[in-house]
Amino acid sequence: MIIDLPSTTTSQVNSKLVQVREQGGANTLGRVLTLVIVTDDGERTEDAIDAANDASREHPCRVIVVARGAKKAAARLDAQIRVGGDAGASEVIVLRLYGALADEGASCVIPLLLPDAPVVAWWPSEAPARPAEDPIGRLATRRITDSAAEKNPIKALEVRQRNYTAGDTDLAWTRLTLWRAVLAAALDLPPYERVSSATVTGEGDSPSTDLLAAWLASRLRVPVRRVRSTTGQGICAVALERRSGLVELERPDGKVGTLVQPGQPARRVALQRREIRDCLAEELRRLDPDEIYENTLKALPKIERTRSAPKPKVKPAQPKPEESPKPSARRAKAVAAARPGPAEKAEHPGTAPKSPPAKAAKAKASGKAKSGRAKKDDQVDSAAGTPS
Repeated sequence: MIIDLPSTTTSQVNSKLVQVREQGGANTLGRVLTLVIVTDDGERTEDAIDAANDASREHPCRVIVVARGAKKAAARLDAQIRVGGDAGASEVIVLRLYGALADEGASCVIPLLLPDAPVVAWWPSEAPARPAEDPIGRLATRRITDSAAEKNPIKALEVRQRNYTAGDTDLAWTRLTLWRAVLAAALDLPPYERVSSATVTGEGDSPSTDLLAAWLASRLRVPVRRVRSTTGQGICAVALERRSGLVELERPDGKVGTLVQPGQPARRVALQRREIRDCLAEELRRLDPDEIYENTLKALPKIERTRSAPKPKVKPAQPKPEESPKPSARRAKAVAAARPGPAEKAEHPGTAPKSPPAKAAKAKASGKAKSGRAKKDDQVDSAAGTPS
């Protein structure tokens, strides 16, 4: 159910919420927190509400959307209340602020906060440079930003690193959960060798690639090279160098990864790019500061950035030595037949075997002698038979 309240006040919105709850028969609230979404009024507003509705099925909450409209318009507050099937497992309050009210989001949110419940602030697109000092950020226990959704993701990540405050987090960090889990599990398998260096390959404007490289540098305390890839989306590959060989995790298609380790068969692992609703639901599971994320931000200056991966050195091909021509099969057979066998050697133990050329010459001379005798006998017979 969707209830529109144009040109209203926060007091009227609160009264309408109580009335809707009484009509629906809900005497108690089962909300665990208040999620405040700060964004500009536009197409992205509905995408953020859909992600919050999906996350609310795991974390029932009250969702307050602060949609800042045109500042040149007259000061006005248009509200919308969504309950039931249009709000997932939560109740959604959309506040569209115009004119001077566009900069007064905190004052409009405070009357609608759940009592004695933690507050989480989320900026789906552009976020303030110091979220903890923003008027709405001061109300929140946790502050969620998304560097990948900004115009310059890498520069936005550097701003997060400089202005970090306990309680800040970024969805670019949450997208690394699967990668971190697979890499940590790979290093838990034998051989238990120390990693000497690491290489992380990904898109040039991927803040998640930078954070993964910084996480490896922080936890392993080894040199980490961040390589810019021209193919693939997000993180493409990670290589950990050890004495026994490389541990490689590649994801060329953005869906399925391949883990290769020395002495083990290649394994396929699920590395699907995570949706915003999944990342948001994960961040809402914890309301305490993320110390690992803080240490990772501190390690960002330690990574080495290169445009392409170093090519392996290839040794020039050495010329092969010339081989002597092999004798033909017919010639080899003739030579083998001309050699004396064991029986001949036994009959004439003291006689050295004659070479094949000498044998051939003797046979030729014998043939000539026989031919000469036959010719002489023919001449004698002819003379004897002729009359005088």
